[in-house]
Amino acid sequence: MSQGRGICVGGTKLVRWFILSHLLLLALPCMGFLPNFWSRVLTLSWDSHTHQYITERAIVSVTLETLRGARKHQGNHADEETKLGRGFWRAVGEVVKSNAAMDFLSSTMSDPVYHFDSEQVDSSIVMLQLFWTQTVLSVRTKEYQSARRSLGQLFHSLQDFYSHSNWVEMGQRSIYLHLLHPDEPAVPVAKEDTATCMECFSNTCRNNLLPRLTNTQEDSQLLTTGYFSTFPPKPQGKCSHGGILDSSRHLGAKGGINKDSTSPFFSPHHYLHVKAAALATEATLDVLRDLRDTVGHKTFLRLFSVKQVPALVFVMDTTGSMFEEITAARFRAHSIIQSRANSPEQPGTFLLVPFHDPEVGPVYETEDPNQFMHHIDSLMALGGGDEPEMCLSAIQLALTHSPPLSEIFVFTDASPKDAHLFDAVKALTLEKQSKVTFLLTEDPNYTTGSRGSWRKKRRSKEPLSPDRFSLYKSLSSLSGGLTIFTTNSDIHRVSSIVEDNTAADKVTLLHVESDHDMMSTHSFRVDNSIKNVTLHVTGTMMECVLTSPSDQSQSLLNEQGPLAELEHFQGLYRISLLPPIQSGQWKLQATSDGHLTFNVIGDSSVDFLYYFATVTNETHPGLARVEGSPVAGVPAFLVLAVTGLASDEEASFSHATLLGAEGENLQHVKLNSSSSASSAYSVEELVGLVDPVPRVPFCVRLTGQDSKGDKLERVSTEMVHPTHVQIQVLSVPRLVPGHSTVVDFNILNHGPERLFSLTADDNCGYLHTRGPHRFPVAEKGSFRGQVQLHTPAKAQAGATVTLTLTVRALDSPDSNYAVAYLTVVPLDSDTSPPSCSAARVQSNCPSICNESSWAVSLVVSDNGRSGLAALQLQKGEGILTLFHSPTPTEDTLGEAQSDPGQKQLHRDKTTSTGPHHHHHKATLERGDPPLNVSEWFLGSSQPLWARYTSSCCSAQAEMLVWDTAGNMKRCHLTSGQQKQLRDTESGGTGRIMPSGVFFLLLGLLWSPLL
Repeated sequence: MSQGRGICVGGTKLVRWFILSHLLLLALPCMGFLPNFWSRVLTLSWDSHTHQYITERAIVSVTLETLRGARKHQGNHADEETKLGRGFWRAVGEVVKSNAAMDFLSSTMSDPVYHFDSEQVDSSIVMLQLFWTQTVLSVRTKEYQSARRSLGQLFHSLQDFYSHSNWVEMGQRSIYLHLLHPDEPAVPVAKEDTATCMECFSNTCRNNLLPRLTNTQEDSQLLTTGYFSTFPPKPQGKCSHGGILDSSRHLGAKGGINKDSTSPFFSPHHYLHVKAAALATEATLDVLRDLRDTVGHKTFLRLFSVKQVPALVFVMDTTGSMFEEITAARFRAHSIIQSRANSPEQPGTFLLVPFHDPEVGPVYETEDPNQFMHHIDSLMALGGGDEPEMCLSAIQLALTHSPPLSEIFVFTDASPKDAHLFDAVKALTLEKQSKVTFLLTEDPNYTTGSRGSWRKKRRSKEPLSPDRFSLYKSLSSLSGGLTIFTTNSDIHRVSSIVEDNTAADKVTLLHVESDHDMMSTHSFRVDNSIKNVTLHVTGTMMECVLTSPSDQSQSLLNEQGPLAELEHFQGLYRISLLPPIQSGQWKLQATSDGHLTFNVIGDSSVDFLYYFATVTNETHPGLARVEGSPVAGVPAFLVLAVTGLASDEEASFSHATLLGAEGENLQHVKLNSSSSASSAYSVEELVGLVDPVPRVPFCVRLTGQDSKGDKLERVSTEMVHPTHVQIQVLSVPRLVPGHSTVVDFNILNHGPERLFSLTADDNCGYLHTRGPHRFPVAEKGSFRGQVQLHTPAKAQAGATVTLTLTVRALDSPDSNYAVAYLTVVPLDSDTSPPSCSAARVQSNCPSICNESSWAVSLVVSDNGRSGLAALQLQKGEGILTLFHSPTPTEDTLGEAQSDPGQKQLHRDKTTSTGPHHHHHKATLERGDPPLNVSEWFLGSSQPLWARYTSSCCSAQAEMLVWDTAGNMKRCHLTSGQQKQLRDTESGGTGRIMPSGVFFLLLGLLWSPLL
């Protein structure tokens, strides 16, 4: 996830050949700014600004701006960027992924509405406004993943406008506000029978737009965007998208106008690419600032998981036998909360999901540690007693509600009753890259269905299977967690693993499993950045020897020594390296007669994220992410993003190693950097070709070296399960209350002809049928299908339905998954923002500013159906007074503003028997939180009257007004324009509003109704 100014491919013949072959294969048009860093390689335009770069740069910029504003001082960009956290870069990656997917999904890549193509400007504007509404609704309901997805879609279409239209050619130096603010001035779009371009017979097209299309006079401007390919058909005389991949460029008028890249072969207006990218960046920044002001600074930082520690997620069996486990969970939660109390990081998310049979939930989710403790203190171990329980249902709830990269701890002593949910739970676990660890107070070899007489027994009508916990083991293994079988007497000490794994900046140095009935040897590397190394081993060891980089050894089971301290509980060994911890390669030798799992973690900010991708040669050249598991036996690209490195910290990463389940080396993958220099707005991104993808499960180990030449190693804990089948979600529609919705999918069989089954699941019960559905797929063939959901009429706007699709071959272990997030959006969304219009301006500011004041009276109302939601004074040193009815006399106002130095929010609720309720007022100053209109004034659908008064030394102010649909208006107030209010939305200058006479008449008509 970086700016990516070019991939270093020198000396790698295979990569060179791969690039050349795909350049020759590309045969369809390229639309929009290029999707990502790899696109620049395919188009030979190394200095092009991509969607990825524009989006990442804007998000980081506004995030740092928000953090600095919260701290009230200027900070160092590099230092703050380093501390944003791995979760932040994962969140940014989700936005970038959604942005790029608009160029790769079959439902969007050729649709001109999503790309401002073919003069579909009006439809594209409606789409943009729907993306905005969906984003705000999702943030308000804390559905942050859905919000990031819709935000990425919004950014893509918005950025495409500046590349595909003639906005830059018209000489515009500011963004087109009308795109997201419908009451801003609109530039008319050329009609279908209006010619827009002249013929151009070269790669570079200069002055090929007709004069009216480059006119800089506002009253005679005309907007156009280029046509591409064959749909819709290009009328004679219209502009093409252009470039060597656009078939429409041969039709009159020949040529094109796109500014996607700096390459003349792909972009006829390549010489304007930098200007278009600058405006696209400004527009992206503008949206982010609007979003921040709409949802609040704190929520904005949560949206991007800024400095978030891992979520603390407990899934608790609450049947009568679980008293000790619940007590242990309480103790650990309290300890973690105490340790985080003085931490500079955000407190994170706390989630509790209780379950027994047949009830699951409710989900207790909060960011308030005190509320979380209240919920966990209220848990009671009551009832139940039967084996098994609804454990997977509870884990599914936890995964649905928790953020990505969470640590989920399951406390139970029962096997799962709901095994049919395993595929859905597995899909969610892998998609969110969360770890699931089971703490089981049960002996897996015990099969009679009862426990000791000292506790309430569980009973089963049938003998218990010794494999009844196998699904737990599988889930913890593939997610990088652990399955620990312990006892009630040891659960308090075993639960220390919760604190070990949920501390901030934990990185994994080793995660392997061993089934050998002999000695196994494993190694891990400690570098200078790592502190507090802890080893967890599950199972039973007969011998364990730890060897340091200096070849000093210690038998951990038999002696105390200088290297490490061992704590042994039933089912778990906890080994802590003693300071000073030597840098270099450590070795662990262990002997067991059964299964062992080794996990080594340490404290360090340096970590990585990764995904697999393939080169797409359809409408957009670039790297498209592989959804689900990669295909075995074929080439794929491994893309890694290194997080936590300071800009002044020198480190290089040479290769990645694909490791088997027992730590064996499967493949060495050489890495090349996608960027030529570090940036305060990015992380270093690395790319390597995996050829072929292994046919067995593996994890990824990243290897490099620091500035001193010492080795660095980090390991991913989740296991990648390559497969020979893929499932692709082709469309992700919105859900409308009271309506049915269809989601299309496609299954690709990379193996021989065989029978498959599909299982669908959602967390809200909206699916008509869940399956399994069986169907044959031919060798190297595909199957296209759909699932249908029905959204209840009372579904909450902004709610997210998590849909999981799992396909499984019936004759082999091959399976794969897809996860889609569907958002509930009202059928007829309100996209009209509020308005603020001047009724009277009083300004007589002399040269000595502190001797006089200026004032403006205005009417605030909502132009849509939603009603006013909130107001805030964003800028200005004066005082804003709000009234239920038209403003009172100047004398009364003078009294209301008699203390301009006040610094608190005053809400005077004394009533008057007069008809105008003049004393129903509220006053706001800069820095006050937004005034909730519905709490202060029940008639939020009616206008409010406001008066702003300020010293002449502060000549400008800005008021923010929101409606309940999430639309925002920025009202700019100034003393410099007599009897006028400069009314704009979100970051630019707008129209001068009508005279105040009309609004005074409106007030007189309105006041008798109050």
